[in-house]
Amino acid sequence: MYRTISLLLLVSAAAAGVIVDRMAVIVGKHVIKTSDIERDLRLTEFLNREPLKINSGEKRRSAERLIDQEVIRQELLTAGFRRSTDVNATALEVQLRQERFGGSQPRLREALERYGLTEDQLRDQFVWQLAVLSFIERRFRAGTLVTNEDLRSYYGQHLADLRRQYPQDSSFEALEPKIRASLEGERVNQNFTQWLEQARKRYHIEYKQEAFQ
Repeated sequence: MYRTISLLLLVSAAAAGVIVDRMAVIVGKHVIKTSDIERDLRLTEFLNREPLKINSGEKRRSAERLIDQEVIRQELLTAGFRRSTDVNATALEVQLRQERFGGSQPRLREALERYGLTEDQLRDQFVWQLAVLSFIERRFRAGTLVTNEDLRSYYGQHLADLRRQYPQDSSFEALEPKIRASLEGERVNQNFTQWLEQARKRYHIEYKQEAFQ
């Protein structure tokens, strides 16, 4: 039925014309709408401090992010992971407001409005990001192993760069915790990326090409 019917999920009259919210991607039984893609683009570009660009290429990249997010969301539901609290998300919002807007709530609100966003949407995004980070940490760090040989090898291969970066004390003993954290982070990311690639294959993914014009 999905192949023969173009479902209009939301049609609202506006002063500028008619706004149509269409299906963009079907992931298993979940529908990603054009409004989901636009919201993701606005949030991503706001957080990355990039100009707002809503074009075919950006829509495609957003759709891929949202497909990944749906795969992760289903894993969270299946595994019974608890979502982060609004308190944690609020802390991130406070940090962003302090670093980019001098702590000013009106300035933050004004910047969000320029991207067509609300404070609630920003907070929801932080809640989701924290949930994903928690999932990655709990699911993939436990199996990550970094040996002393790995640490020594990295230190030897990057010694010149490390000496420039840490001129005060670039001994192996001083940098060992930083090297370990870096290598563990890389391997956690590799494990997560490999899992995500395999997990996506379990889902039927159908793109509605007209949504990306």
